[in-house]
Amino acid sequence: MNFHDFEREARRVFEAIPPRFREGIDGLTVHRKRLPHPRFPQVHTLGECVTDSYLSDWEGPETVRSRVLLYWGSFQALAETDPHFDWDEQLRETIDHELRHHLEWLAREDDYEGLDYAMDQGFRRRGGLDFDPGYYRRGLRIGPDQFEVEDEVYIEQRWRAEDFGRTRRVVFAWAGRRYEIPHPRELGDLHFVRIVDGIPAPPYLEIVLVRQPSWLERIRSALRRRRSEPEIWESDAIARTLETGTEEADG
Repeated sequence: MNFHDFEREARRVFEAIPPRFREGIDGLTVHRKRLPHPRFPQVHTLGECVTDSYLSDWEGPETVRSRVLLYWGSFQALAETDPHFDWDEQLRETIDHELRHHLEWLAREDDYEGLDYAMDQGFRRRGGLDFDPGYYRRGLRIGPDQFEVEDEVYIEQRWRAEDFGRTRRVVFAWAGRRYEIPHPRELGDLHFVRIVDGIPAPPYLEIVLVRQPSWLERIRSALRRRRSEPEIWESDAIARTLETGTEEADG
């Protein structure tokens, strides 16, 4: 997608969001440049939410102003290395993610900002305490379904149970290369797979397999007054680099 088409589509997506969700957002800026990650040069930042606060006795849309930034060059860099890159889907997800950062800043729930919250929940998980399974999504979004929480990187994949049961392996992309890991025994509702070898260090990297419920399960869940606890699995795996031309669909 060229720059002009990208900018036009970005503004269409942004302006289609209901105004109440854009309150306090001063606008959208689309840059041509690539924004590589400072530590992982093959990873690119797709967007940012730049927020400024003004002195006041209370915080709200009038005192907290944000601007959403998109980097067309970063989208282009990822499209060059990933044959499955979906420009439209990633554009929508990036804008949605950056708007959530603004709303989180306004809410300031429990005095946590997104990254602080994610780090706290990660500590709780490692300490064997109850934790928010989606904590990693409150970190910095550094690529399609990729999130950074301090020195940790999480790559999320969504799977339907029937597809997961048929596949022999899990394929993922990181820093311009594609890898595979053996098929985990269980999917559960969410499965954290820690990569213990096979990729250049750093980072600490986990693949997060998330089960997509069927439409019937979603209806049943909506009818139940109380939601059951999610089934969460954790395991380790060694990654293997995929040869050029060796492909299998991810989740």
